Amino acid sequence: MQPELRILAVDTATRCCSVAVQVGGRLVAETAVLSDRTHSEHLMGMIQAVLKSANLTVQAIDGMAVSIGPGSFTGLRIGISTVKGLALAGDKPCVGVSSLEALAGACLPWPQSIWALMDARKGEVYAGRYREHGGRLEQLTPEQVLPLEDVLRTIDSPHLFIGDGAERYQERIRSVLGDRAEFVPPERNFPRAGTLARLAQPRLAGRVRAFDANLLVPHYLRQSDAELRIRCSPAVHGATGV
Repeated sequence: MQPELRILAVDTATRCCSVAVQVGGRLVAETAVLSDRTHSEHLMGMIQAVLKSANLTVQAIDGMAVSIGPGSFTGLRIGISTVKGLALAGDKPCVGVSSLEALAGACLPWPQSIWALMDARKGEVYAGRYREHGGRLEQLTPEQVLPLEDVLRTIDSPHLFIGDGAERYQERIRSVLGDRAEFVPPERNFPRAGTLARLAQPRLAGRVRAFDANLLVPHYLRQSDAELRIRCSPAVHGATGV
């Protein structure tokens, strides 16, 4: 692995699709599109544009990073399958980065705890609590999906909130926590590929949690509605006696 790592990062976990290139720990190119259209329509074009802007080719990239969730089931599959294909074709190492970790990582430096909240719908949030420790992001609680109230009842000190879940439930959070709650500007409430690249840098450099592309899988935290319907539906074969 070269000392000045060239990293291609892709985030498709939310409505915001972003791609970035980092060289030697410095962000050299990044683009983002906020859209309700499927990311498969624009992701490859964004990758090509960012590489061109960085004056690099896919072959010149040393490693890749991709968001593995939680987030949009379809979006995560698109991002992961795209990075897998590029990594396998070029025999490049890959790192999967949590979407919640990427949100929290964008807040550093920050002196207090950070709650990254993504809207999981059904009155729930994907949640992870973090803090800065020695210039690095430290995870304080397991990532989980739970009702917002379960998060709020644990808080008795100032916290920073980030993510589309924090934005959606900002009024409720403020009503419960008052001045113990701080929020980022709205444009920062989506994970960004530039942060993914920064978080992936030490893992790729030391091959720590660096994955073979074949082992890269989404981290959904809960099953999709389709999977739940399949599990809960009656056994068709049993009903017909087959």
